[in-house]
Amino acid sequence: MAKEPKTLDDLFHDTLKDIYFAEKKILATLPKMAKAAQSEELKAAFEKHRTETEGQIERLEKVFAVIEKKPQGKTCAAIVGITEEGAEIMEEYKGSPALDAGLLAAAQAVEHYEISRYGTLIAWAEELGLDDAVSLLEETLEEEEATDEALTEIAKTAINQQAEAA
Repeated sequence: MAKEPKTLDDLFHDTLKDIYFAEKKILATLPKMAKAAQSEELKAAFEKHRTETEGQIERLEKVFAVIEKKPQGKTCAAIVGITEEGAEIMEEYKGSPALDAGLLAAAQAVEHYEISRYGTLIAWAEELGLDDAVSLLEETLEEEEATDEALTEIAKTAINQQAEAA
C-alpha cells in the first residue's frame, strides 16, 4: 500500500513539535546561562527570557489545541547543537572577560533560530487558515525579536567592550 503524501498540515505539526522541544530545552538551559553570566544586566536578561519562555510554551500548547493534537516535542538537532555550543563556551571561557560575550552570542543564535521557526509557522498557519494559531505565534515572535534586540543592545553597550578590555 502506497504511503500517503505529506501535506503542509503535516509539516506544520512536525515543525510545531520541533519548536516545542526547542522551547523546553531553552527553558532548562537559561538558568545555567544566568548562573554563568558575570554581568548583572546579562543575568537579568536571561532570567526575564526564562519567564517569557514559560509563556511561550503555554502558547504553543494552545496552538496544539487549535490543531487538535497532543502537545509533544520532537528532538530538534539544531537547538541541541546550539545549546551544546553554549555549554562549551561556559566551560572554556569560565572566569574570563570574554565569557559574557560568548554567552550572549550563543543566546542570540538561539533567538535567531526561534525567529526563523516562528516566522515560518506563522506563514504556514496563515496558509492553513489557522487564525487563532497565527495570533499566538505572532505574540511569541514579537517577544523573540524584542529579546534579540535587547541582547544586541547589551552586547554593544557593555559586554563586547568588557571582553576586549582584558
